Amino acid sequence: MRILGIQAIYPTKKKLTSIQMQEHKKYPYLLGQYHNDKKQVIVNNPGEVWSGDITYIRMNGGFMYFAAIID
Repeated sequence: MRILGIQAIYPTKKKLTSIQMQEHKKYPYLLGQYHNDKKQVIVNNPGEVWSGDITYIRMNGGFMYFAAIID
């Protein structure tokens, strides 16, 4: 590796993005009414339940945000 000028890349410490703050309100889980006996969420009507998520994607110049919404 030294002859070819190759160096190992080591992972860096991850940033904590999900730290709880005690003063923030916690909301109840609202999908409990849609559970069947197998703990699966069953929704019969479109537009009744929406779900969304945001994630970070690492890029060369920083981060990019990816948001997804599903009906």
